[in-house]
Amino acid sequence: MSFLNRIKERARADIKTIALPETSDPRTLAAAALALDEGIAEIVLIGAKDDILTCADGRGLERAIIIDPRGYEKMDELSNSLYELRKDKGMTLDEASSLLKNDPLFLGNMLVKAGVADGMVAGAVNSTANVLRPAFQIIKTAPGVRLVSAFFLMVVPDCEYGADGVFIFADSGNVQNPNAEELAAIAVSSAQSFKLLVGVDPVVAMLSHSTKGSARHADVEKVVEATRLAKLMAPYLLIDGEFQADAAIVPSVGEKKAPGSPVAGKANVLVFPDLDAGNIGYKLTERLAKAEAYGPITQGIRKPVNDLSRGCTAEDIAGVIAITSVQAQNNLMEDGAR
Repeated sequence: MSFLNRIKERARADIKTIALPETSDPRTLAAAALALDEGIAEIVLIGAKDDILTCADGRGLERAIIIDPRGYEKMDELSNSLYELRKDKGMTLDEASSLLKNDPLFLGNMLVKAGVADGMVAGAVNSTANVLRPAFQIIKTAPGVRLVSAFFLMVVPDCEYGADGVFIFADSGNVQNPNAEELAAIAVSSAQSFKLLVGVDPVVAMLSHSTKGSARHADVEKVVEATRLAKLMAPYLLIDGEFQADAAIVPSVGEKKAPGSPVAGKANVLVFPDLDAGNIGYKLTERLAKAEAYGPITQGIRKPVNDLSRGCTAEDIAGVIAITSVQAQNNLMEDGAR
C-alpha cells in the first residue's frame, strides 16, 4: 500500500472536518469532491452556496457543509471572539466583523478555533504569508513549541533511500534563515511529524555543504551548533550532522564520509540550513525524480492549518486534506492527555 493510501486509511478511521476557504478555485472544489468521495474527511466550504454549486459543476458538493459569511448564524459570535483575541492589538468589533465577512482565510481559522472544523487547508491561490498569518493570530502555537515551521512530505518512486522513498524535507515553506536554535527546533519537530505521519522511527540529518568538518564556514558552524542543540533537546532521537546530502541518504557514501555515525546513509528526515535550500531541494526532487510532494505542512500550530503550493493539483490538495485529518486526530489525543 502506498504512503498516501495509508494516510487516507487512517483518516477514514476517525473522520475529521476540514475547512477549505478558497472556493473560487476549481482545484479546491475538485479536491473537496475527492475527499468526500473517498470518505477521508467532512468538508466545510466557505462562500456563497449558489456560486459554489455552480462552479462545482455536478460534483455533488451538496454533501459538504457550506458556510456563507453573509448569512452564517454564528457570525456575531465569531466576530466577538475575534475582537476579544485582537482588541489589545487595536482591532475594533466592526473591524473584526468586516474581516470575517470579507476574508475567508480569517473565517476559516475562526471556524477551526471554535471547533466547527478540526483543521484548514489553503494556499492554492494565496501566499504562505497570507495563509499562516491568521493562524498565528487566531489559533496560535501549541503549548511548549518554540517555533512554527513547515515541511514537505516527499514520496519518491522506486527509491531505496529514506523510508522506502518517503522523506520529510524541512524547513521548506516557512522559516527563511533559521539560527542554530531555530534549526534545532525544526529538527525535533520534523522528527515528531515523521513518526506521526509515516509511522517509522525518524533518522534526522542536519544538511550542509560540508560533512563532518570537510569545509569551514560560518554557515557550517551554524549547522554544527544546531546539531549539538537538537541532541540536547531530544536525546532520545537519532540526530546527527553536519552532512552533505549524499552522505545523509546513501549508505556507501555515508560510511565513507562519516564512519561510525548512526545517521549517515540512513536519514529519512532532512533538515536544510535555510529556506532557500529546502525549497529548491523539494522542487528539484519533485520534478526530476517525479516525486509526490505534500505540503508545506505546518508543525507547531495548536490546531492544523496547512499551506499548499500554488502549483498544486486537486489530487495534491486531497492528499493534504488527509494529512491534516491525521494531524487533527493526534491533536485530539494530545488534548485529551493534558
